[in-house]
Amino acid sequence: MEEMNINWLALVAAAILPLVTGFLWYGPLFGKAWMKESGMTEEKAKQMNPAKTYGLAVIMAFLIAFALWPEVMIGGAPTDPHGTEAYMTFKHGAFHGALMGFLIALPVLATNALFEQKTFKYVAINAGYWIVTMALMAGIINVWT
Repeated sequence: MEEMNINWLALVAAAILPLVTGFLWYGPLFGKAWMKESGMTEEKAKQMNPAKTYGLAVIMAFLIAFALWPEVMIGGAPTDPHGTEAYMTFKHGAFHGALMGFLIALPVLATNALFEQKTFKYVAINAGYWIVTMALMAGIINVWT
C-alpha cells in the first residue's frame, strides 16, 4: 500500500461542516421539534456563549473528522485496499460516515436519552443529524484526500 498523507485542509473543512448542517437541521428543518423534545427555550438559547459553544463544537467536530479519516482511507481486501482510486469517491466516504453515525453516534445518543428519559423523536432528530453530518464529513474527507 502506498503511503497516505492526511489532507489537513479536508479535515478542517469537514470540521466546519457540522455548523452548516446544524444550522439547517436545528433551524428550518427540525428546530421547533428539537426545541420541544429537548426542553430548550428561546430564553435559554440566548444565554449561550457563542464563541465558546461554536469554538468547542468545531474542535469536537475536528476530532470526529480525524477519526473518520482512517475509516475511509484504511482497510479493504489486501488486493484492493481502501485509499486506492476505486474508493476515492464521495459516495464511498459518505457510506462509511453514515455507518459510523449509525453504529457509534446513534447508540451513544440513544443510551444517554434512555437515562435522560427523552423521547424517540429526540433521539431520531439528534442521531439523524449526526448520521447525515458524518456521512457528509466522510464524503468530503474521502474525495478531497
